[in-house]
Amino acid sequence: MKEAFITKEQAEEISRKYPTPFYIYSEAGIRSAVRGLKKAFSWNPGFREYFAVKACPNPFLIKILQEEGCGTDCSSYTELMLSESLGFHGQDIMFSSNATPAADFEYARKLDAIINLDDFTHIDFLAQHGGIPEEICLRYNPGGKFGVGNRFMGNPGDAKYGMMPEQMVEGIRKLMKMGAKRFGIHAFLASNMIDKDYYPALAAVLFKEAVRLQKETGAVFSFVNLSGGIGIPYLPDEQPADIDYIGRHVEQAYREIIVPSPIGSLDIKTELGRYITGPYGILVTRVLHEKNTYKHYLGTDACAANLMRPAMYGAYHHIVVLGKEHEPCVKTYDVTGGLCENNDKFAVDRRLPETVPGDLLAILDAGAHGFAMGYNYNGKLRSAELLLKEDGSVQMIRRAETPKDYFATFDFSDIIKVD
Repeated sequence: MKEAFITKEQAEEISRKYPTPFYIYSEAGIRSAVRGLKKAFSWNPGFREYFAVKACPNPFLIKILQEEGCGTDCSSYTELMLSESLGFHGQDIMFSSNATPAADFEYARKLDAIINLDDFTHIDFLAQHGGIPEEICLRYNPGGKFGVGNRFMGNPGDAKYGMMPEQMVEGIRKLMKMGAKRFGIHAFLASNMIDKDYYPALAAVLFKEAVRLQKETGAVFSFVNLSGGIGIPYLPDEQPADIDYIGRHVEQAYREIIVPSPIGSLDIKTELGRYITGPYGILVTRVLHEKNTYKHYLGTDACAANLMRPAMYGAYHHIVVLGKEHEPCVKTYDVTGGLCENNDKFAVDRRLPETVPGDLLAILDAGAHGFAMGYNYNGKLRSAELLLKEDGSVQMIRRAETPKDYFATFDFSDIIKVD
């Protein structure tokens, strides 16, 4: 059974200083995930994880990952700013974006970040806005459907990301004429995969493509970026991705495809976000009301503006009623927020213990694409983010928004003023 990494007593004590709702992250869990990943890929001397900033863009958490040897995967100007402010530069940063503004490319080049080009037309655009670096990466889209055996995993042909095979060849030849000397290849073919064979299958696709491109263009390949895609077990009966198995079987594909080829060796890079922080973030919210009409509803002080995945995707997040973890689940509830939208629900027809106003709920696996996707609809304000440190203490790593923050972008006008 899925459990929270904090108890009711801890949550009640924390809430006296930091009112609900709040996010809380486990430092120990995040460090453990990174160390397990690095161990699984330790066979590759040049392996490096570039944490996907979009998953959880908090500088305190990224600093922890920096201490563990990670770089950052950025997709926007402000994510680059965040990385630079923490001391990341050059090979520490992978810049993977699409529909990229000129200013973003120029900033990435100023930081000497590794550029991962999403489209063939971006070659000339980058040349005009920042210039072509000696080492550059191209994002690959093989098209069609992607799977292992009879297991369907994704549909790259419907994705907006990456270049077609013929564009990869033309792009590399063009970049070589423009001064590029070393190349990487990158692809993102499926999301949130806990199937242990996904990453090895992706690796084989990219290794084979690198060998093909080297043969057709003579280009020097320095790395393959396996991107993200390793998921987490949101459902109680799911098992986590076996990272040791994944590492071993990526190594097997590497030795079968890369080692005997003219390429011989290259570095492996990853851009995981969900896998590293997802299980180690919890949204804690308090039940405000119980409503009984055609269904039983629990109304909380959090809403989809705090965690939009259930409303947006129908995504499942396990909910623990803190202090009632071992009580039987005897009642069926819809767990809702206070937005003026009917999809503002964290759970629909969820079996829980008898729950009453005042109870604290822990919404699990919210450490990636949770707070980061927050918004201000209905004038809702983003919550605080807290860190449960390895020594057991709690640190605020982002304060809760106030109405003054909400109105801050009207600071040019005298129409509205908030103290």
